[in-house]
Amino acid sequence: MANPLKCDLCSKPATVHLTQIVNNKVHKVDLCEACAQAKGVTDPSGFSLADLLLKASLNPEPATPAGVKCERCGCTQNDFKKHGRFGCPTCYDTFRGVIEPMLESMHHGTAHAGKVPTRALERKSLHDRLTKLELDLTEAVKTERYEDAARTRDEINQVKQAVNHPGSS
Repeated sequence: MANPLKCDLCSKPATVHLTQIVNNKVHKVDLCEACAQAKGVTDPSGFSLADLLLKASLNPEPATPAGVKCERCGCTQNDFKKHGRFGCPTCYDTFRGVIEPMLESMHHGTAHAGKVPTRALERKSLHDRLTKLELDLTEAVKTERYEDAARTRDEINQVKQAVNHPGSS
């Protein structure tokens, strides 16, 4: 059986584990329940993720120089630490060096791609395929390639049947 991790503050068994990756360096903090509560980590109303992630002990090399302010709203890195949010959209560009590593480590990327339900994706794929086949059929008839047109017509019928009766292909 593996040895349980110890709290970084008091050496009791750790039950709260926080990890941050900045500039390809991993920073880990392991806390027991009591220390996590004392630091406000387990209480969402008292815990500022921004404050924890921007602590000097976790991030000794700040990616944004200390005196930088957003030119539009005047927000500073300390304001972000204090409130956990920026003052305006320009802040995201101003503090890009700070937030991109945080987003990368938390979300496996910095661009929001969203999610599409599997069935909707399948339906869209079938409709896209149907549209392409109908264009191919029109082109085949126009150029008098009737055998190709017949094959395309049959494939269109198969795709239409799949659209009308999903899951029975």
